[in-house]
Amino acid sequence: MSDEQSGQPEQAGRAEEAGQAEQHIEESFNGVDWYGRELDGHRYVRCVFYDVDLTETRSRGAIFDRCEFGNCKFNASAHTDSAFVGCEFRRTSFFSARLDGCKLTGSSFVDCVLRPITVTGGLWSSVLLRGADLTGVDLTGVRLGDSDLSEADLTGAKLRDCDLSYTTFRGAVLKEVDLRGATLRAVDLSSAKLDGTHVDLAGAVALAESHGARVDTTP
Repeated sequence: MSDEQSGQPEQAGRAEEAGQAEQHIEESFNGVDWYGRELDGHRYVRCVFYDVDLTETRSRGAIFDRCEFGNCKFNASAHTDSAFVGCEFRRTSFFSARLDGCKLTGSSFVDCVLRPITVTGGLWSSVLLRGADLTGVDLTGVRLGDSDLSEADLTGAKLRDCDLSYTTFRGAVLKEVDLRGATLRAVDLSSAKLDGTHVDLAGAVALAESHGARVDTTP
């Protein structure tokens, strides 16, 4: 890496401390400390973040487009109306993070810490959360359509009023999950582990159909 490239994180850090909205394209940030930074309006496109400490960062309207995060920390950070689109997160921690109205379409999470986390609404369609530990997480009202939750542990989670259309739950643990009001169009729950799962009438019909029942609502 050239001296100019290695200096990019430091230059970006100074700009962020000054509160300026910056745009970064195809840059790499390695081992930098962004603790408590304000990232309002910043835009990162195809950037790579490795071993970056983003603890207690704050963002509003920030955009992370097709970025890669490895071994990073978003602990106790808060993000409002920000977008993480088509991003890849590996071994990254979101312990006590807050995501309010954020867009995570097409992003993937592998070996990440995702609890406890506070989520308020948002668009999480086509998100890969395969094998994720989401026990007790409240995802009420989140749009999760066409996502992959295979083998995920959702014990005690709240998926109330979520759009789960076409979402994959193969082998997922849905014990004591609240699915009331959730849209379950084209969802197969036949291989999910259900025990004490809460559903409304529409959910009960979808659940019965996923197990091969033919539901007749006519008298």
